[in-house]
Amino acid sequence: MPAPRLRSRSLREIHRKVPGGRTSTHYARKKPKAARCGSCGAVLKGIPRLFPFAVRNLAKTKKRPERPYGGVLCTRCMRQKIIERIRQ
Repeated sequence: MPAPRLRSRSLREIHRKVPGGRTSTHYARKKPKAARCGSCGAVLKGIPRLFPFAVRNLAKTKKRPERPYGGVLCTRCMRQKIIERIRQ
């Protein structure tokens, strides 16, 4: 039976082979959900699936794509938005 603090559903079980030859269960936090487009809800590419405290340590260029609306809109929605702006 795991320790009470490890019985949470918010932790995931990882089975590791330990030097003694047996399999041990380690517990780790689950990854957060992927970032999504503000317009269509598609998963955004180029954005790491990390917690905010881990993202803070990344370089600025690794946090989000360097393009207009990078990290907010997907490429399809970004193109539509730019085309709409030009046509006005």
